[in-house]
Order: sequence, then structure tokens, then C-alpha cells
Amino acid sequence: MSVGQAVFSNWMEIAEEQASVSVCAPSEDAAVTALVQEYAGALYRVAYSVLRNAADAEDAVQEAFMRVLRHREQLAEVRDHRVWLIRIVWNVVLDRKRRVKARPETDDVTELARVLPSKGLTAEQLASAAEHHARVLGCVEQLPAKEREVLQLSAFDELSSVEIAAVLNISESSVRSRLFRARNLMAELLDHKRSLR
Repeated sequence: MSVGQAVFSNWMEIAEEQASVSVCAPSEDAAVTALVQEYAGALYRVAYSVLRNAADAEDAVQEAFMRVLRHREQLAEVRDHRVWLIRIVWNVVLDRKRRVKARPETDDVTELARVLPSKGLTAEQLASAAEHHARVLGCVEQLPAKEREVLQLSAFDELSSVEIAAVLNISESSVRSRLFRARNLMAELLDHKRSLR
């Protein structure tokens, strides 16, 4: 599916102010199409890990690809497309979080069921897994922002220390120390929650 077809089929909706994006040359069209096909899932996971809402995550990925379309002439200069795209979606997600500020999280069971494995599990096991999943996500949300960001990129999005450093624009040693602190804090928080039960 070309970018034009994706836009036409409403997979990627373009607002009227964004409709001024000029038509891609065939090679640019193919490059953007390849990026969408290869990285849309990874970018969705990054966005969802922060936003915790499927529709918002899809919107963030769409906005990230719109930014790619606006700056597609820079594609040839990018060394690592994966890190570049994750950085774009990360910035989009942070912008959205800043705009919305303290929108309450919903404990939508269908959302949890969508991200949990369900094959061969009983209803009781699914409920227990959903409860554990919610507890872990609650502990992640309690972490300080810097540690939470690094942990999300490492654990949920499976980025390496080098990639996280590039996304957050910090040193690799800072990534490792934040990740160490985040894991220790998570262990403490989870132990504390277990002792309360």
C-alpha cells in the first residue's frame, strides 16, 4: 500500500492544514511506505506504553508518520531509521501528555485483555494476570519521570541502552544508571504491594 493509498483509504487521515504536503516522488513514496510497514508496530508499542490508550497511540503514530512525510527529504541522511522514528513518536507522545496533563487512567478490562496472552488460560487465570498487569503498570506510573521513561523504552519497547540514549538525548551511562534505579524502585514497589495483600 502506498502512502497515497493509505491516506485515501483513511488509514492515515490528513487534516486540511496538513493537506498541503506535496506529493512524494516514487522513490520517496516507496521509502515512506517501507518505513510504515516495518516500524508501525514498534512505534505503536512505544506510544501505547506511555499513553495506555489504543486510539491515542494510533493517533500518535499517525502524527509521527505525518512528520516523516513533511521531512521526507531528510530520509537519506538518517543513519538508524528505527531510532529516528522512535524519537519522533516519543516526542509526539510527550507533547500529547503535556497537553492533556492529568487525564485519569481508565482500568478498561478490554484494553488489558487485548495486551495479555489469552490462549489456554482460564477465566480465573486471565483475571489474575490482568490484576497483576495493572499492578505492575501502577508501579511503573509511581516511578520518577526520568526512571519511568528509561524503563518503558527498555522493558516495553525493547530498546538497547544506545538506542534509549539516542531517543532521550542523554548519555548511555545515564541510561544505565536510570535503568538500575528504576529496576530497584520497581522491586521495592512490587514487594511493598505484595506485603499489603
